Amino acid sequence: MVEIVDWQGIWATVMGSLGRIILIVIILAATVVVARITKRLLHRYFHKAKKAKLVRVDETTYAFLKHFITGVIYVVGIGVALYTIPGFRTLSVSLFAGAGILAVIIGFASQAAFSNIVSGVFISIFKPFRVGDRIKLQSGLYGVVEDITLRHTVIKTFENIRHVMPNSKISEETIENMDLGDPEIHKFIEYGISYDSDIDKAARVIREELTKHPDFLDKRTAEQKRKKEPAVTVRVVAWGDFSIQLRAAVWTKDNAAAYRLRTDTLKSIKERFDEEGIEIPFPYRTVVMKKDRKKSSRRKRI
Repeated sequence: MVEIVDWQGIWATVMGSLGRIILIVIILAATVVVARITKRLLHRYFHKAKKAKLVRVDETTYAFLKHFITGVIYVVGIGVALYTIPGFRTLSVSLFAGAGILAVIIGFASQAAFSNIVSGVFISIFKPFRVGDRIKLQSGLYGVVEDITLRHTVIKTFENIRHVMPNSKISEETIENMDLGDPEIHKFIEYGISYDSDIDKAARVIREELTKHPDFLDKRTAEQKRKKEPAVTVRVVAWGDFSIQLRAAVWTKDNAAAYRLRTDTLKSIKERFDEEGIEIPFPYRTVVMKKDRKKSSRRKRI
């Protein structure tokens, strides 16, 4: 018995599968294009509105919202692509059904991905830090927040190195935010002078060098200025093994200015100390060689 091959049916099946594959590719490509266009439009609208002061949305909310909307577009696009495949049609329908969404949330709740998304939402709402803030983590990482996505936060260090931290991890950290609230810094700087040096003279030099620095802020009240109280307070805080420790308290506009003031004045105060004859102490040590000690003991016996 001769079996008759249904070439017409095979051709129809192949063309149907090929057409479905082409449709899936078109849907996925359209999803990528729509996501990129949406991100670009959001970026353009936000910066124009911010420049014109039409909205009060900050960089942190915008960054998270941008990534969230992009994620939703990708989920919808992938769901539509799955719907075109008969085997995945039930799954794609459940993704958009109320019960299906709840099932997906419960399924992902114990996973790190969902935990990072929830942490990202909390960061966007409560704003312990914002895009552009300078932060220092308990682990010692110090840098500027560059981006906050659905999954992670990008921190750029001052060496231009990017650290990518999951949102769930950074939410558990103790964060020191230099730009949260009042950015002004009350900086304490310590200097050591020898016991033979004039304390009042050293304090005067320290005040003069700190007050003439461009990053110094005079925070005295009108009453304090009227009473001619010093703009910089210099106090003796410790008697060390080799030095007397003086501590100066100064104000600057932010943490970066405080760093510049400290490093610049360490140099200028050292130069002024040399000019004024104020000694910066260093430990003196007397080294006794063992063989010399033996010779000395022999002479005593003789």
